[in-house]
Amino acid sequence: MGFFDKIKAGLTRTKENIGHSFDQLFAGELDDDFYDELEETLILSDMGVETAMKAVEELRRAVKADRIRDTEGARECLRNILVEFLNVGDQTLKLDSRPSVALFIGVNGVGKTTTIGKLSAQLKGEGKRVLMAAADTFRAAAADQLEIWSQRCGVDIVRQHEGADPAAVVFDALSAAKARGTDVILVDTAGRLHNKQNLMNELSKISRILDRELPGADRETLLVLDATTGQNGLVQAKQFKETAGITGIVLTKLDGSAKGGIVVAIAQELGVPVKFIGVGEGIDDLMPFDAGSFVRAFV
Repeated sequence: MGFFDKIKAGLTRTKENIGHSFDQLFAGELDDDFYDELEETLILSDMGVETAMKAVEELRRAVKADRIRDTEGARECLRNILVEFLNVGDQTLKLDSRPSVALFIGVNGVGKTTTIGKLSAQLKGEGKRVLMAAADTFRAAAADQLEIWSQRCGVDIVRQHEGADPAAVVFDALSAAKARGTDVILVDTAGRLHNKQNLMNELSKISRILDRELPGADRETLLVLDATTGQNGLVQAKQFKETAGITGIVLTKLDGSAKGGIVVAIAQELGVPVKFIGVGEGIDDLMPFDAGSFVRAFV
Protein backbone atom coordinates (compact mmCIF):
# COMPACT_ATOMS: atom_id res chain seq x y z
CA MET A 1 0.00 0.00 0.00
CA GLY A 2 1.46 3.38 -1.02
CA PHE A 3 1.60 6.53 1.08
CA PHE A 4 -1.59 8.03 -0.36
CA ASP A 5 -3.54 4.77 0.06
CA LYS A 6 -2.37 4.39 3.66
CA ILE A 7 -3.36 7.96 4.47
CA LYS A 8 -6.73 7.49 2.80
CA ALA A 9 -7.33 4.28 4.78
CA GLY A 10 -6.15 6.04 7.94
CA LEU A 11 -8.70 8.82 7.44
CA THR A 12 -11.65 6.45 6.96
CA ARG A 13 -13.01 7.09 10.46
CA THR A 14 -12.73 10.83 10.00
CA LYS A 15 -14.75 10.60 6.79
CA GLU A 16 -17.36 8.40 8.49
CA ASN A 17 -17.62 10.92 11.34
CA ILE A 18 -18.35 13.86 9.06
CA GLY A 19 -22.10 13.89 8.45
CA HIS A 20 -21.83 15.93 5.29
CA SER A 21 -18.96 14.28 3.45
CA PHE A 22 -16.77 16.40 1.21
CA ASP A 23 -17.88 14.36 -1.79
CA GLN A 24 -21.54 15.29 -1.24
CA LEU A 25 -20.68 18.87 -0.45
CA PHE A 26 -18.56 19.43 -3.55
CA ALA A 27 -21.24 17.88 -5.76
CA GLY A 28 -23.60 20.78 -4.94
CA GLU A 29 -23.86 24.46 -5.81
CA LEU A 30 -21.30 27.15 -4.97
CA ASP A 31 -23.64 29.32 -2.88
CA ASP A 32 -23.87 30.64 0.70
CA ASP A 33 -25.25 27.32 1.96
CA PHE A 34 -22.17 25.60 0.51
CA TYR A 35 -19.81 27.79 2.56
CA ASP A 36 -21.87 27.34 5.74
CA GLU A 37 -21.91 23.55 5.33
CA LEU A 38 -18.20 23.48 4.49
CA GLU A 39 -17.35 25.37 7.67
CA GLU A 40 -19.48 22.97 9.72
CA THR A 41 -17.82 19.96 8.05
CA LEU A 42 -14.33 21.27 8.80
CA ILE A 43 -15.27 21.93 12.44
CA LEU A 44 -16.69 18.39 12.74
CA SER A 45 -13.33 17.05 11.53
CA ASP A 46 -11.79 18.77 14.60
CA MET A 47 -10.00 21.43 12.64
CA GLY A 48 -11.09 23.93 15.28
CA VAL A 49 -13.50 26.84 14.85
CA GLU A 50 -10.82 29.47 14.22
CA THR A 51 -8.90 27.44 11.61
CA ALA A 52 -12.12 26.30 9.87
CA MET A 53 -13.41 29.88 9.64
CA LYS A 54 -10.06 31.08 8.31
CA ALA A 55 -10.00 28.34 5.65
CA VAL A 56 -13.54 29.14 4.46
CA GLU A 57 -12.85 32.90 4.44
CA GLU A 58 -9.72 32.37 2.34
CA LEU A 59 -11.67 30.09 -0.01
CA ARG A 60 -14.40 32.73 -0.50
CA ARG A 61 -11.74 35.31 -1.32
CA ALA A 62 -9.87 33.02 -3.74
CA VAL A 63 -13.06 31.90 -5.52
CA LYS A 64 -13.98 35.54 -6.11
CA ALA A 65 -10.47 36.64 -7.14
CA ASP A 66 -9.93 33.68 -9.51
CA ARG A 67 -13.56 33.74 -10.77
CA ILE A 68 -14.06 30.07 -9.95
CA ARG A 69 -17.55 29.00 -11.04
CA ASP A 70 -17.83 25.35 -10.00
CA THR A 71 -17.41 23.35 -6.80
CA GLU A 72 -14.67 21.13 -8.27
CA GLY A 73 -12.56 24.22 -8.84
CA ALA A 74 -13.38 25.33 -5.29
CA ARG A 75 -12.32 21.92 -3.96
CA GLU A 76 -8.90 22.18 -5.59
CA CYS A 77 -8.60 25.70 -4.25
CA LEU A 78 -9.44 24.54 -0.70
CA ARG A 79 -6.82 21.80 -0.97
CA ASN A 80 -4.18 24.40 -1.86
CA ILE A 81 -5.24 26.54 1.10
CA LEU A 82 -5.00 23.61 3.53
CA VAL A 83 -1.59 22.57 2.17
CA GLU A 84 -0.44 26.14 2.79
CA PHE A 85 -1.84 25.94 6.34
CA LEU A 86 0.17 22.75 6.91
CA ASN A 87 3.45 24.02 5.45
CA VAL A 88 4.63 25.89 8.54
CA GLY A 89 8.20 24.56 8.55
CA ASP A 90 10.46 21.78 7.32
CA GLN A 91 8.51 18.51 7.55
CA THR A 92 11.63 16.35 7.17
CA LEU A 93 13.86 15.21 10.02
CA LYS A 94 17.20 16.98 10.21
CA LEU A 95 19.54 14.38 11.70
CA ASP A 96 22.62 14.72 9.52
CA SER A 97 25.41 15.30 12.06
CA ARG A 98 27.10 12.30 13.66
CA PRO A 99 25.84 11.69 16.19
CA SER A 100 22.57 13.58 16.06
CA VAL A 101 19.76 13.46 18.62
CA ALA A 102 15.98 13.12 18.53
CA LEU A 103 14.28 13.82 21.84
CA PHE A 104 10.74 12.42 22.20
CA ILE A 105 8.35 14.15 24.59
CA GLY A 106 4.61 13.84 25.33
CA VAL A 107 2.21 12.56 27.97
CA ASN A 108 2.01 8.88 28.87
CA GLY A 109 -0.01 6.65 26.57
CA VAL A 110 0.39 8.61 23.33
CA GLY A 111 2.75 6.07 21.76
CA LYS A 112 6.22 7.56 22.38
CA THR A 113 7.96 4.21 22.92
CA THR A 114 6.29 2.64 19.87
CA THR A 115 7.19 5.67 17.77
CA ILE A 116 10.84 5.40 18.82
CA GLY A 117 10.80 1.71 17.93
CA LYS A 118 9.29 2.28 14.50
CA LEU A 119 11.62 5.17 13.72
CA SER A 120 14.61 3.07 14.85
CA ALA A 121 13.63 0.40 12.33
CA GLN A 122 13.34 3.01 9.56
CA LEU A 123 16.68 4.63 10.33
CA LYS A 124 18.42 1.27 10.57
CA GLY A 125 16.90 0.36 7.22
CA GLU A 126 18.56 3.49 5.82
CA GLY A 127 21.91 2.15 7.03
CA LYS A 128 22.21 4.32 10.14
CA ARG A 129 23.59 3.11 13.48
CA VAL A 130 20.92 3.86 16.08
CA LEU A 131 21.10 4.03 19.87
CA MET A 132 18.05 4.27 22.17
CA ALA A 133 18.28 6.12 25.49
CA ALA A 134 15.69 5.04 28.09
CA ALA A 135 15.42 8.39 29.91
CA ASP A 136 11.82 7.79 31.07
CA THR A 137 12.93 6.41 34.43
CA PHE A 138 9.78 7.41 36.33
CA ARG A 139 7.28 5.04 34.73
CA ALA A 140 7.42 1.41 35.74
CA ALA A 141 8.50 -0.81 32.83
CA ALA A 142 9.12 2.10 30.42
CA ALA A 143 12.74 1.00 29.90
CA ASP A 144 11.61 -2.63 29.58
CA GLN A 145 9.22 -1.69 26.77
CA LEU A 146 11.95 0.25 25.00
CA GLU A 147 14.34 -2.68 25.38
CA ILE A 148 11.82 -5.00 23.70
CA TRP A 149 11.79 -2.59 20.73
CA SER A 150 15.60 -2.39 20.70
CA GLN A 151 15.79 -6.19 20.46
CA ARG A 152 13.07 -6.28 17.80
CA CYS A 153 14.88 -3.67 15.69
CA GLY A 154 18.39 -4.89 16.46
CA VAL A 155 19.66 -1.56 17.82
CA ASP A 156 21.59 -0.69 20.99
CA ILE A 157 20.00 0.72 24.15
CA VAL A 158 21.34 2.54 27.20
CA ARG A 159 19.25 2.28 30.37
CA GLN A 160 19.55 2.49 34.14
CA HIS A 161 17.46 1.42 37.10
CA GLU A 162 13.93 2.74 37.68
CA GLY A 163 14.01 6.16 39.37
CA ALA A 164 17.50 7.00 38.06
CA ASP A 165 18.32 10.54 36.98
CA PRO A 166 17.13 10.86 33.34
CA ALA A 167 19.90 13.33 32.55
CA ALA A 168 22.46 10.74 33.74
CA VAL A 169 20.96 8.21 31.30
CA VAL A 170 21.31 10.74 28.48
CA PHE A 171 24.92 11.45 29.48
CA ASP A 172 25.71 7.72 29.42
CA ALA A 173 23.99 7.38 26.03
CA LEU A 174 26.05 10.23 24.55
CA SER A 175 29.28 8.67 25.83
CA ALA A 176 28.29 5.29 24.38
CA ALA A 177 27.28 6.87 21.06
CA LYS A 178 30.65 8.60 20.67
CA ALA A 179 32.52 5.39 21.49
CA ARG A 180 30.45 3.22 19.12
CA GLY A 181 30.27 5.54 16.11
CA THR A 182 26.48 5.93 16.45
CA ASP A 183 24.66 8.05 13.86
CA VAL A 184 21.41 8.83 15.73
CA ILE A 185 20.45 8.77 19.42
CA LEU A 186 16.69 8.47 20.11
CA VAL A 187 15.82 9.62 23.63
CA ASP A 188 12.62 8.57 25.41
CA THR A 189 11.57 11.03 28.16
CA ALA A 190 9.08 11.00 31.02
CA GLY A 191 5.50 11.71 30.05
CA ARG A 192 4.52 13.07 33.41
CA LEU A 193 6.35 14.38 36.45
CA HIS A 194 4.77 15.84 39.57
CA ASN A 195 4.04 19.16 37.93
CA LYS A 196 4.77 21.28 34.88
CA GLN A 197 7.77 22.97 36.56
CA ASN A 198 9.41 19.61 37.32
CA LEU A 199 8.93 18.52 33.72
CA MET A 200 10.42 21.79 32.46
CA ASN A 201 13.40 21.42 34.80
CA GLU A 202 14.02 17.83 33.68
CA LEU A 203 13.90 18.71 29.98
CA SER A 204 16.12 21.76 30.57
CA LYS A 205 18.67 19.58 32.35
CA ILE A 206 18.73 17.11 29.46
CA SER A 207 19.05 19.99 27.00
CA ARG A 208 22.03 21.45 28.88
CA ILE A 209 23.83 18.09 28.74
CA LEU A 210 23.19 17.84 25.00
CA ASP A 211 24.49 21.40 24.50
CA ARG A 212 27.62 20.65 26.50
CA GLU A 213 28.41 17.17 25.17
CA LEU A 214 27.30 17.58 21.55
CA PRO A 215 27.65 21.28 20.69
CA GLY A 216 26.40 22.07 17.20
CA ALA A 217 24.87 18.61 16.67
CA ASP A 218 21.57 18.30 14.81
CA ARG A 219 18.74 17.93 17.29
CA GLU A 220 15.01 17.33 16.91
CA THR A 221 12.58 17.71 19.79
CA LEU A 222 9.51 15.78 18.69
CA LEU A 223 6.19 16.03 20.50
CA VAL A 224 4.18 12.82 20.20
CA LEU A 225 0.41 13.33 20.23
CA ASP A 226 -2.48 10.86 20.07
CA ALA A 227 -4.80 11.88 17.20
CA THR A 228 -7.81 10.31 18.95
CA THR A 229 -7.67 13.00 21.67
CA GLY A 230 -8.52 15.75 19.17
CA GLN A 231 -8.59 19.24 20.68
CA ASN A 232 -7.18 17.91 23.98
CA GLY A 233 -4.05 17.04 22.05
CA LEU A 234 -3.84 20.65 20.93
CA VAL A 235 -4.00 21.81 24.55
CA GLN A 236 -1.16 19.39 25.43
CA ALA A 237 0.85 20.64 22.47
CA LYS A 238 0.53 24.27 23.57
CA GLN A 239 1.78 23.38 27.07
CA PHE A 240 4.76 21.40 25.77
CA LYS A 241 5.65 24.11 23.27
CA GLU A 242 5.98 26.53 26.18
CA THR A 243 8.25 24.20 28.13
CA ALA A 244 10.28 22.34 25.52
CA GLY A 245 10.77 24.32 22.30
CA ILE A 246 9.49 21.55 20.02
CA THR A 247 10.75 21.25 16.43
CA GLY A 248 8.08 18.89 15.14
CA ILE A 249 4.96 16.83 15.85
CA VAL A 250 4.44 13.09 15.53
CA LEU A 251 0.72 12.34 15.35
CA THR A 252 -0.06 8.73 16.28
CA LYS A 253 -3.23 6.61 15.94
CA LEU A 254 -4.60 8.64 13.05
CA ASP A 255 -6.20 5.44 11.75
CA GLY A 256 -8.24 5.15 14.97
CA SER A 257 -9.32 8.78 15.00
CA ALA A 258 -12.52 10.33 13.72
CA LYS A 259 -10.84 13.74 13.97
CA GLY A 260 -8.19 13.97 11.25
CA GLY A 261 -8.65 17.74 10.92
CA ILE A 262 -6.64 18.12 14.13
CA VAL A 263 -3.48 17.87 11.97
CA VAL A 264 -4.34 21.20 10.32
CA ALA A 265 -5.33 22.82 13.63
CA ILE A 266 -2.01 21.85 15.24
CA ALA A 267 0.09 23.21 12.38
CA GLN A 268 -1.89 26.45 12.22
CA GLU A 269 -2.25 27.22 15.91
CA LEU A 270 1.27 26.17 16.94
CA GLY A 271 3.28 27.02 13.85
CA VAL A 272 5.10 23.69 14.29
CA PRO A 273 5.33 21.20 11.39
CA VAL A 274 3.87 17.71 11.59
CA LYS A 275 6.80 15.41 10.68
CA PHE A 276 5.34 11.91 11.05
CA ILE A 277 1.92 10.33 11.28
CA GLY A 278 0.99 6.89 12.54
CA VAL A 279 -1.62 5.11 10.42
CA GLY A 280 -1.55 1.56 11.80
CA GLU A 281 0.03 -0.97 14.14
CA GLY A 282 2.70 -2.27 11.77
CA ILE A 283 6.37 -1.39 12.14
CA ASP A 284 6.22 0.42 8.76
CA ASP A 285 3.04 2.36 9.60
CA LEU A 286 4.87 5.42 10.91
CA MET A 287 5.05 7.60 7.82
CA PRO A 288 6.90 10.81 7.01
CA PHE A 289 4.22 13.48 6.69
CA ASP A 290 3.43 14.87 3.25
CA ALA A 291 0.96 17.77 3.29
CA GLY A 292 -0.20 17.35 -0.31
CA SER A 293 -0.99 13.64 0.01
CA PHE A 294 -2.68 14.19 3.36
CA VAL A 295 -4.97 16.94 2.08
CA ARG A 296 -5.94 14.98 -1.07
CA ALA A 297 -6.90 12.01 1.10
CA PHE A 298 -8.72 14.26 3.57
CA VAL A 299 -10.76 16.58 1.32
